[in-house]
Amino acid sequence: MGHERRKYPRIPTDQVISFSMVDDRDQLGISKDVSPGGIRFEAVGCELGLGDTIRVTFNVGDQTVVAVGRVSWATETDPITTDIGLSFVEIDPESLRILEEAGELLPSV
Repeated sequence: MGHERRKYPRIPTDQVISFSMVDDRDQLGISKDVSPGGIRFEAVGCELGLGDTIRVTFNVGDQTVVAVGRVSWATETDPITTDIGLSFVEIDPESLRILEEAGELLPSV
C-alpha cells in the first residue's frame, strides 16, 4: 500500500462553489473535496494558472466558508474543464475549525 502524504483528510463533496480572482467577479465551479489545507474543484471555461491567488466561497454543512488560496495544480480534463487544486493561504479561525471538525467525522480507513 502507498503512503498517505496528505496532511489533512479529504472531505468528499459535490456542491456548487463560487470562486474569483481576489478583485474580480465570481464564477461557479463544482467542489470535489475539501480539507483544512485546501479544496479541489472543477471549473468550466476559465483560465487559472499555477500560483494564481483566488477567493473561494463554499458551504460545509450549513456554514459558509470564505477562503483565499493559491493554485497548486491545474489539470485540463477536457477542452473547457479544468480540475484545480487550491492551497489555502488565508482562512479565518472559525472556518478552519469547521473544516477540522468535519474531517474528524470521516470514517477511519
